[in-house]
Amino acid sequence: MEEKNKTYSNILVNALVNLGDVVLTTSAVSLLKQAYPNAKITMLVKPVVRQAVENNPVIDEVIVFDYKAKQNSFRKMMEMVNLIKSHHFDLSISFDRKLRPALLCWLSRIPVRVGPDRVFDDKPSRVTWLYTKTIHISHNLDNTLQAETYQDIVRGFTGQTSHAQPVFARIMPENEEKANVLFDTLPKREKYIALCVKGTFPLKTWPKEYFVKVVDELNKRYNASFFIVGAPNDKSYADEVIADMPVEVKNFCGQTNLVDLAAVLKRSDLFVTVDTGATHIAATTGIPMVTMYGCTSPNRWYPINKNARVLTTNEPCCPCTYRADECPTNPKPNCLWHVTSEMVLRQCYTLLEHTGV
Repeated sequence: MEEKNKTYSNILVNALVNLGDVVLTTSAVSLLKQAYPNAKITMLVKPVVRQAVENNPVIDEVIVFDYKAKQNSFRKMMEMVNLIKSHHFDLSISFDRKLRPALLCWLSRIPVRVGPDRVFDDKPSRVTWLYTKTIHISHNLDNTLQAETYQDIVRGFTGQTSHAQPVFARIMPENEEKANVLFDTLPKREKYIALCVKGTFPLKTWPKEYFVKVVDELNKRYNASFFIVGAPNDKSYADEVIADMPVEVKNFCGQTNLVDLAAVLKRSDLFVTVDTGATHIAATTGIPMVTMYGCTSPNRWYPINKNARVLTTNEPCCPCTYRADECPTNPKPNCLWHVTSEMVLRQCYTLLEHTGV
């Protein structure tokens, strides 16, 4: 709280986390921008998420740190230390509690280094010894939106009490043109419905059979075109789902970068998705969307979008950290199979008919 009367001009924010988390951290960066409106804010990220934060209204510069955690990367660490030193940052804020970014900032001698005592779990960590100020996160992590946890790190340092929304990269004309090109390959229909069928691990991936049922029923009720979005490595799984579909469904996996994806979703009428990074990108566009949660909790990972609806059956074992083969109800995990296609369809009908699209 004592920092609220101080000012900083050159701030590094560390977000060496996955795509969905990076999108959510931008809400905290927005608060930081409000606290220090004249400061230059630089974000340190992994290569795979750089497009989410480049050309972003609340981020002035992006530093990409390309490393593999399980490899000897001492040389790359020292190269990054020298790069960070050359920027002469006066403040760093970490949105994780990882050793690597904390070491980078300590070795770079950034004078004020801020990080949380808890962010993803409750396990104690000596990483906080590398901070000059540790922010205590007092709320229950599983029952609080992750975006609020990130914002609490900033609020705990600056003394702010306000809240902010995630901010995605600007959608540029070239991204809109890519969306146009993809839409031109679809059958001309009254409605355009996007699907994301594969999570980052099996206990996030809703059953294929349920997706087929949803598309079949939506097709009967609406004059709609359907397509699947995702990363390049989702393409083969998406093809398997499409093979069972009763109607034509296009596979756009791997055909968009992150900002192209935002442009595609912004043009769509509905997004039916599992809990993944695309969910949080979609939320920033305001698209009507239905998200099915498996082992993760929407209390923590709800997409921040007034047009979002989430479905979970709140299984007593959730949220969990099981691998799929460890799940007590494998091979049909209750958390996924109990969220039925009928539940999803009811939300789809409400969204499509309420929005009048």
